[in-house]
Amino acid sequence: MDPTFYRSPAEAVAAPGEELAYLVAFDPTRQQPDALAVLDVNPESESYGRVVGWTDTPGHGDELHHFGWNACSSAFLHEGHDMAGLARRYLLAPGLRSGDLHVFDTYSDSRQPALVKTVPGEELAERAGYSRPHTLHCGPEGVLLTCLGSAGGAEGPGGIAVLDHDTFEVLGPWETDRGPQYLAYDAWWHLQHNTLVSSEWGTPSMVESGIVPERLLANEYGHAIHFWDLSNGQHIQRVDLGAQHQMPLELRPAHDPEATWGYVGVVVSTEDLSASVWRWSREGDGWTADKVVTIPAEEADPDVLPPVLRPFGAVPPLVTDINLSVDDRFLYVSCWGTGELKQFDVRDPRHPVETGSVRLGGIARAAEHPAEPGSPLSGGPQMVEVSRDGRRVYVTNSLYGAWDDQFYPAGVGAWMARIDADPGGGMRLDPEFFPNGAEFRGLRVHQVRLQGGDASSDSYCYR
Repeated sequence: MDPTFYRSPAEAVAAPGEELAYLVAFDPTRQQPDALAVLDVNPESESYGRVVGWTDTPGHGDELHHFGWNACSSAFLHEGHDMAGLARRYLLAPGLRSGDLHVFDTYSDSRQPALVKTVPGEELAERAGYSRPHTLHCGPEGVLLTCLGSAGGAEGPGGIAVLDHDTFEVLGPWETDRGPQYLAYDAWWHLQHNTLVSSEWGTPSMVESGIVPERLLANEYGHAIHFWDLSNGQHIQRVDLGAQHQMPLELRPAHDPEATWGYVGVVVSTEDLSASVWRWSREGDGWTADKVVTIPAEEADPDVLPPVLRPFGAVPPLVTDINLSVDDRFLYVSCWGTGELKQFDVRDPRHPVETGSVRLGGIARAAEHPAEPGSPLSGGPQMVEVSRDGRRVYVTNSLYGAWDDQFYPAGVGAWMARIDADPGGGMRLDPEFFPNGAEFRGLRVHQVRLQGGDASSDSYCYR
């Protein structure tokens, strides 16, 4: 059995730490291939903080975005698996623009993954009726792949496709009754409670060329989360967060398999440019959601702001990712607009308490990294990943090509940082870990996956 499958969160926390990190890199100009890069994250290594492996995709213009493992600890509750032979072997990386799904084998050489298969976007459209693949997780029936658009260039509805666990062929759509769901983004679940949760962003035309201010101010982006019967793909309930709470994106359910709560980050409020974090929970036979964190916008000189923000004279936090430590103790919230990563103690999940903050980049502030004093950074903490033991937090700085250019018109470059988390609360930047610039060969970097699993790619079956 794969030793990186853990029956409980406690087993995962106690397991050996990661030595490698995988991250996707993309060329927004579509002149170079996108790539899967491998970083050495072992502080004892001579190549610590350096790219030690690199595998190109076969074409151009994929815009690799979110990616994940073919299998994880949730396989303990999946039927039809030969657990003796199942392994966290493949990284599946969909191209958000191309629609192609690239399968990388990390087993034979963990530092030099081999591209072993590409599932064309045409297959996704023909067999599942979807396009613009975004996020994937290994689920009970197969790999579940969320998609923003439908086939043939249609705007929607977006939804979830199912891929075969072993061949990664597209089996079809997951939903049997989608109810009122139309917009799509992320999906995750409470395995022990037969419940899938999904969130909303926008249709392809609402995201591919940058945010559309008129549609944002008209509250046309997503503002609800959905609850589904996991075993039969049937919609159960829509929970509206309020039309002003635009773009509930990343879903982070509690790792405790008995829990029935989790967090979702909301990018922006059209009332005051604040961002927020909401906690969902089951109440009786239904589900509810409550705002538990509000992060206000920061005033700024309009002259230093990009055109899209100049009329407001303020920088919205733009909460574009959140992450929950495996022990369900700390919640991390990335504020890509203001250039801040916040840490909250969530031992009382209803009342998060801020316990730490670091600044990197930001639209108006442009904070520097200690590895390069005097060099203000572009972009800000965006994707955030937490090690299984909760001691290390990794952030990268690119959101999505067109949105990068809209909010950081001078460019975002490419960088990755490590933050050390104190078990009692608090954070500090690792001054020795700062791969950036030429290390990534002119590409931008987005999501990180950690060798052996991480806080956002595993769900657990037992206490």
